[in-house]
Amino acid sequence: MAIREIVCVDDARLRQSAEKVDHFTPELRQLAQDMLETMRCHRGVGLAGPQLGVMQRIFVAEIPASRGEGEEPHPQSGVSYVLVNPEIVKTSSQLVEGKEGCLSMPTWYGCVARPVWVEVQAQDLDGRPFKLNVDDLLARIIFHEVDHLNGILFTDHITDPDKLWQVTPEDQPATAPTDK
Repeated sequence: MAIREIVCVDDARLRQSAEKVDHFTPELRQLAQDMLETMRCHRGVGLAGPQLGVMQRIFVAEIPASRGEGEEPHPQSGVSYVLVNPEIVKTSSQLVEGKEGCLSMPTWYGCVARPVWVEVQAQDLDGRPFKLNVDDLLARIIFHEVDHLNGILFTDHITDPDKLWQVTPEDQPATAPTDK
């Protein structure tokens, strides 16, 4: 496994749509492992191929089991997800605002309205199809990462400038995840 470099917001690849994965190879499996390791190293909760400059429709997600001292683990924590060629099938009509950040936009955060739940179909690393029905934080992560695969950043969803802010590294709590 290897920690890879994350591309930042000024990289044009973050504004391009990723290509469908057609070949389920050992290299794809290695990419997924590298993505998980890179995401964890940077204390993120999701990472898409384009964020590593890999223009393939793959992302990883994982809610850490421990969110901070004295806090209960998130109910959806402790499971690593790898979604290849994900497609959103259904979503809630109800939206909820939540805080988002991005490993490709370090120090920037915003309030983004996303559907409460999502049904997504994807393939695993062997090309087998599966579906997930999730809500809460995991749904938000899936929407955020699918956006990355389509060249969309979380800031594109923010129309009120008061709902976007920058936090310097000194201001960030030591245990907060930095990406969704």
